[in-house]
Amino acid sequence: VAAEAVRVLGEVKRAGAPFLLAVGFWKPHAPFNAPKKYWDLYDRAKLPPLEPRRPLGAPEVAFHDSREILGLPDARVTPTAEEMAEMRHGYFANISYMDAQIGKVLDALDRSGVAERTIIVFVGDHGYHLGEHTLWGKTSTFELDARVPLMIATPGGRHAGKRTVAFAELVDLFPTLVDLCGLPKAAGLDGLSLKPVLTNPAATVKPAAFTQHPRPAYFDREADKQPKAMGCSVRTAQVRYTEWRDWKTGEAIARELYAEADQPAETRNVIDDPKFASAQREAEALLRARFPKLTH
Repeated sequence: VAAEAVRVLGEVKRAGAPFLLAVGFWKPHAPFNAPKKYWDLYDRAKLPPLEPRRPLGAPEVAFHDSREILGLPDARVTPTAEEMAEMRHGYFANISYMDAQIGKVLDALDRSGVAERTIIVFVGDHGYHLGEHTLWGKTSTFELDARVPLMIATPGGRHAGKRTVAFAELVDLFPTLVDLCGLPKAAGLDGLSLKPVLTNPAATVKPAAFTQHPRPAYFDREADKQPKAMGCSVRTAQVRYTEWRDWKTGEAIARELYAEADQPAETRNVIDDPKFASAQREAEALLRARFPKLTH
């Protein structure tokens, strides 16, 4: 992928016209098969420890069968502690392998002579569980799954390397690029431009971020099968609140609430804790404003 991106970058540079180049790397997704030198960057014994426990009080519907990594239910593998440690090691190796490939593309951009007028965005499409909460892979509404990396570099940016606590969603990427490039704004978008945050990292453009996942996580649309429930989740500065809604009626069949101080570990569902009642009411209002009824 990196080699092809470098080749195409040379072509569009020679053309001299404005361009959008989207480069999609598969890693760090499984299989965990990065070259050995990237495994050698890490001491397995010193990697962050794994505590494969479900959050206390979490409803069964919040979990899935981890089939992306552990296989389909009729052939599911239960990894040993050693195998889990190996897979986590492999994920770190995959990250470093991908990082090296990104470096090749950025080096080519520097050589192209157009880097000083090019916006660079690095974004992941989803988070990933590596045994946390007993889950492997994606398709949950937990923080480790719903939160993704997002970095935006603009020519002459005054806040390079700065972090922000402002909320952002993947739907914000298109309006942000339109705004940064001075293009005509499109109507009817769910997302908002993040340019104010790039100008001032202390700024905010929205009060929360939203995520949805169905249950079962994978279902056969071609066979006209329907999920049983949809998880609708909102992340505010204080909590992550999730409603699992019946697919047919839209009624909430289970709820989760995790405090900001407990992120991303999410060790305890505090849905019935009166200490978080105010934060829960705020999150509920935001969720129902965004999803007044079940969205398929």
